[in-house]
Amino acid sequence: MIFKSAKINAFRTWGLLLTMLGMGLMILGTAGIVFWGQTGKIVAGIGLVIGLVSMMASLAIYFWAGMLSTSAVQVECPECRKLTKMLGKTDRCMFCHTILTLDPELATITSEQLKSEQVKR
Repeated sequence: MIFKSAKINAFRTWGLLLTMLGMGLMILGTAGIVFWGQTGKIVAGIGLVIGLVSMMASLAIYFWAGMLSTSAVQVECPECRKLTKMLGKTDRCMFCHTILTLDPELATITSEQLKSEQVKR
């Protein structure tokens, strides 16, 4: 369960990965000039273009995740009691990674049972 994450956090992770990949390609491409001289300029050009495309893809993913985040449903996690955002019928808590659902057919415990457990505590 350590590698499971909320959907919004997964989108942001892919955006960060593409950012790091793009910056790395740009740096390695520019280093091609140092290592290979005149022929390294071709490597630098290719690295800079592919890095720029990767950075633009990262920008698009971050924008998309931000737009999804504004329309996401906020629910209180029954485990950690923190507000978390949910996409779709099922998602995970952003903090404790508990599986959450809004669909009564997929739920293992009803809201009435949860409220009665909270009263007992």
